[in-house]
Amino acid sequence: MQAEATYILSDLIQPTAAPSWKVARQLGYPAALWRLPNRTDKHLIVQLDTALTQMPVDLEELPAGFVMSLFDNFDFGTGEPFCAPFLRADIHAMQMGGGWEIAENTTSESAESFWAAVRQWNPETAQPIAQIIENPTAEATNIVARQRFEDSVQEAVSAIQQGAFRKVVLSRTKTIVFDGELDAVALFEQLCVAYPTAFVSAVWLPGQQQTWVSATPERLVSTDAAGMFQTVSLAGTQSAYDADGRLKRTAEALWSQKEIEEQAIVSRYIIECFKKIRLREYLEEGPKTVLAGNLMHLGSQFTVDTQAVRYPQLGTVMTRLLHPTSAVCGMPRADAFAFINQHEGYDREFYSGFLGPVNIAPGRADDGPESHLFVHIRCMKIEANTATLYAGAGLTEDSDPQKEWQETEMKCQTLLAVMKSL
Repeated sequence: MQAEATYILSDLIQPTAAPSWKVARQLGYPAALWRLPNRTDKHLIVQLDTALTQMPVDLEELPAGFVMSLFDNFDFGTGEPFCAPFLRADIHAMQMGGGWEIAENTTSESAESFWAAVRQWNPETAQPIAQIIENPTAEATNIVARQRFEDSVQEAVSAIQQGAFRKVVLSRTKTIVFDGELDAVALFEQLCVAYPTAFVSAVWLPGQQQTWVSATPERLVSTDAAGMFQTVSLAGTQSAYDADGRLKRTAEALWSQKEIEEQAIVSRYIIECFKKIRLREYLEEGPKTVLAGNLMHLGSQFTVDTQAVRYPQLGTVMTRLLHPTSAVCGMPRADAFAFINQHEGYDREFYSGFLGPVNIAPGRADDGPESHLFVHIRCMKIEANTATLYAGAGLTEDSDPQKEWQETEMKCQTLLAVMKSL
């Protein structure tokens, strides 16, 4: 941060992120709020103009900011990084144990106007916490949705058994209506408490008039200042609680052959991507049971020292090769994607895309910039007083339609349980 900005704005320490978030929304500026897995520092960035730019997802070239990609954002064989909406970090505020402080700030007139509005923000004008409106027809709607989903699962299983593809991920939505606008900052804070091992985020997109909130357990790619690259294969799902409501130890998790194979497909795909770029020096750890809030998954972690292998572009290249992963699409990807388009019956938009901070320093003076992209699952879209939850199930030839529906119900509870506690 520049010395001049520090002097002028030194009185802008905030107890919460709410004032900056609310002012960004009022002014129509895109904003992103996040906390990385197993970390306590929280970050908020604001772009000081209303239109997001489609930028090549090149982690070595992008400025500090936040990227958010749609699901159907594919590399079609050009070999170039594909593009995605990019939220520039004109303002960067951070919380590291105390109040929120400015980490980086432009010295433009727009920034001065923004902080002037933050100073004038009155917390007493905040709306009361919105409550869920009970829908008397919800049960009937749910029965229809369940039958449609289970029928699609059965069609997918039949297609797999006939050799059309090896795996496909089918998803569904769940709509919740509130008596007012949902407070995204309050929800973000509660999700940070409930899911310390997840990537928790809230992103305001003024062009779409949407806020996307997530608590995703799945890392797509990360690169730190030391050049260490990481990606994760995550699949298989079971409740983290036993029949008596007791939190299970990870050692108590029992996995079926179907779930083990589902996770192995994701791992094999990552290794195939390494082979495509002739990368042999990587460390694979797992699979092991991973606790992700109210759920458990099977996961393997892959690590590469990009400096040792002289491959600084690995994060960008692997993003292009991995997305959309077989954990949210299927294998082979093109065939699974075609089946999804034919049978899901809705546009996933940013669900099962990817998102995360790019070239953002974590805050300590001796740390360089890091990039962390996550698969956008366990997420929801907020539009006015309506929230749309998304959940998917990975299908193989051994999938059972009723069990897959129950899996999506468990995944919806990741956010729904926290919303009900507000």
